[in-house]
Amino acid sequence: MNDRKNIESEKLSGKLQALASVVYDAATACEGDTVALLALLRQLEQLHREIRDGIFQESLPVNRRQLYSLLKDIESEGGWPYIERMKLQAFLINLPQEAPEENSHEVLESDRSIG
Repeated sequence: MNDRKNIESEKLSGKLQALASVVYDAATACEGDTVALLALLRQLEQLHREIRDGIFQESLPVNRRQLYSLLKDIESEGGWPYIERMKLQAFLINLPQEAPEENSHEVLESDRSIG
C-alpha cells in the first residue's frame, strides 16, 4: 500500500510540475502586457477559489485522526495555501512621480469632464 501511495504521489508531483511550467510559460508569454498578466492572476485566483470551496471542502477530515494527519501535513509542508493580493501602496510605487501642479490640473480636468 505504501508503494502505491508513493507512485500516486510521484504522479501528482509530475502533474503539478507540468502545471507550474504551463502557468509560468503563459506568464512569460504575457511579459510586458499588464492586462494579460492580470487576467492570468484572476484565472489562478478563480481556480484556487473553486478548488477550495468545492473538491477540497468535500474531502476534509471526518474524524480526529484524519484531522491530525492533515494538520501535521500542513505544518510540515509549508502552511496553508494563500493567494496574496498586491497592496495598493506597492502598486503605486511603480508609478512615475509627476509634478504636483500637473497632477492637480489633470484631476480638475477629469472632474469637470465627469459632471
